[in-house]
Amino acid sequence: MMKVCISGLGRAGSQIARYLLAGDQAKPVSAICSPGSVKAGRDLGEVVGCRSAGIQVYPSDRIESCVFNTRPDLVLDFSTPSAALANAEAFFSLNVRVVMGTTGFSKAEEAELYALADRYGAGLIYAPNITRGVSTLMFLTELASRILTGYDVEIIEMHHNRKADIPSGTAAKLADRLRETSPPGEKLEVPIASVRAGGIVGCHKVMLVGKNDMVEISHQSFSRDAFAEGALYAAEFIQDKTGIYEMKDAMNLDGILADYLNRSAENPPRRFALV
Repeated sequence: MMKVCISGLGRAGSQIARYLLAGDQAKPVSAICSPGSVKAGRDLGEVVGCRSAGIQVYPSDRIESCVFNTRPDLVLDFSTPSAALANAEAFFSLNVRVVMGTTGFSKAEEAELYALADRYGAGLIYAPNITRGVSTLMFLTELASRILTGYDVEIIEMHHNRKADIPSGTAAKLADRLRETSPPGEKLEVPIASVRAGGIVGCHKVMLVGKNDMVEISHQSFSRDAFAEGALYAAEFIQDKTGIYEMKDAMNLDGILADYLNRSAENPPRRFALV
C-alpha cells in the first residue's frame, strides 16, 4: 500500500486527509503544515476532526525529518504556491514523488516548479484541478474548439467565497489550451468570468457560441472528495515514474483519442451507390 504525506491542511488538504484516514487505498503516514502553525506536532486525525490516528503533523522546516521518520512514497501537495515550491524542492531532493494539486501559480512559478522537477530528475504530476471530471472537461473542450472554429468562447468559473486566486487555475489553464488550439495566425480571445460566493465547491463552464447555436460543456464538484479521488488516481500513476506529467497523462486521454481515430480509419463510413 502506498505511504502518503499530505502537504497543506487547508480545506482541500484536510478533506483528503479525512478521505484517506477513512479508506484503505493508501496509507497516510505524515502531514506538513506551515512553520509556526498550531497544527505542528499534533496528531493528523485530531487536526482534521477525526479520532487520533498516530500520525504526526510536521512543520515545513522539518521536511527532512518527516521523510526520514515516516518514509512516504509520495506527497500530495494542496498548500500555497510559495510554500509548495519550497516544499517540492525539499521532497524532490529526498527522492519523494509529488502530486501537485496546489492552485494559484503564476507562469513564472509554474516554470520554476517544472525546472525543479527536471533538475532533480523527479516524479511530478501537476494539475490545478486534479479531478478526473475536470480533465475530461478540458479534453472535450479542446476537441470542440477544433471542430467549431470561428465560434466565440467564454469561460465561467464559480467557487466558494474564501478562494483567493481569481481566475481559478483550472479556468486559466482551459483558456491557455483553447488559445493553443486556435488556427495559426488567429488570436483567440477567451474571457473568463469568476464568481466567489457561499460554499460552492467548484464549477467550470465553457460556452462555444456561434451565430445560430451554442455548445456548453460544464463540470461541477459536489464534494471535495472528488479532489481526493483524483489525487489518489494521480498517485497510483506517478508512484513508480519519473518525469513531469499532467492528469491527461494519468488518464491516457491522448491514447484514447488516438485509438478512436485509428478505429475510425480502419472502419470508414459506408457509401451507397445511387441506383
